[in-house]
Parts: sequence; structure tokens; C-alpha cells
Amino acid sequence: MISVGIVEDEKFYNNSLKRVLDIHEEFTCVAQLYSGAEALKQLPIVRPDIVLMDLHLKDSQGSDVIKVLKGQMPQSSFVVITSFEDDENVFESLRVGAVGYLMKGESLDNIVKAIHDAYNGGVPMSNSIAQKVLKFFRSQSEKEINIPELSVTELQVLDLLAKGQQYKEIAYRKKVSIETIKKHISNIYRKLGVSNKVEAINYLRKYS
Repeated sequence: MISVGIVEDEKFYNNSLKRVLDIHEEFTCVAQLYSGAEALKQLPIVRPDIVLMDLHLKDSQGSDVIKVLKGQMPQSSFVVITSFEDDENVFESLRVGAVGYLMKGESLDNIVKAIHDAYNGGVPMSNSIAQKVLKFFRSQSEKEINIPELSVTELQVLDLLAKGQQYKEIAYRKKVSIETIKKHISNIYRKLGVSNKVEAINYLRKYS
């Protein structure tokens, strides 16, 4: 029996996932939750084998919830099911511990397969996401960029800075606030041990 927790704030879709689990005898739904706060409180108690996680919850970002829970529940596998397939969401989710990334348009059969795959150590992904991840790693191999201190998102922000884009342009491109970009840049400076944009860009070019 594979235990599954659902974290999804859209009630209709949450119930749809629950019905999928209910009609398959090999699954048992141990948590049906509608917010990040509920997930942080309830999931460490029930510790499901698989967590189906929405990314944009009303009270929090799913990737932030995954990051916290992964430390408390290392044996659980988190599979993102979301409407968002931009680079920011994809790579941040995988970086913090998600093992799979599905789009909400996936068929119910594919969702069932994804749960089995994640339970057996696989990496279930929608085709569009798999292509995106493959393209990213190919591009990284070609560029031979090696800045292990930075996250994928931070490296992307630094690359855009090096291309001359302003904070507001980067924020628009990444679909986040300017304050979020400023936070990323502050983290970049701290991790690289630099104090300004020029030094950070020079660091990037050194490894390009």
C-alpha cells in the first residue's frame, strides 16, 4: 500500500486527485490538505510515501514547503503538480527536493503512473518539463559554467545581469517581484564574496 498526501488549494482539483487515489486499491490517501500551513503541520505526523504538491498555494510557495518538509521527512517523495512550467518554478522545485514535476493537464493514468514511478525511485515528469530539464543540462555542459556556490535561479539572475538587464527587467522575465530579485542578488554577492555587480559579473565570466 502506497500512502499519499495531497496539498492543493483548489478544492475541485484536490478532490479529483483524491478520487483517483480512492479508485486504486494500492493507494491510501492519508492527508488531503489545502494550504502550506496545513501541510507543515500535518504531513510530518502522517509521513506519506508520496506527496502531491501544488506550487502556488494561497498562503505560501510550494517549493518553500517542500524545502522545510524534506528535512523533516527524508523518506517521503514530493511530486509537483502545477499549472506553471517556467524555469523558475521547475528548477527551484527540483533543487529543494521534488523528485517529479507534472502539469495539471496530465491524464489521470499518467498521474497514477507518476506516483508508482516516484515510489520506486523514478523521476516522473511531463514531457515538456523533461525537455526543459534536458535542454538546461545540455546548455550547462556546453557553457562549462562551474559556480557550485550558486543555485540554478541565482545563476540565471547573474547571467541576466551580465547581459545588461535591469532589476525590473529581470523581475518581469522571471515573473517575480523586484524585491525577490534584490534578495537573489544579495545572496549572490554573499556567496561569491563580492560587493558589487561588476565583481559578480567578473566572477561569472571567469567560469564561462
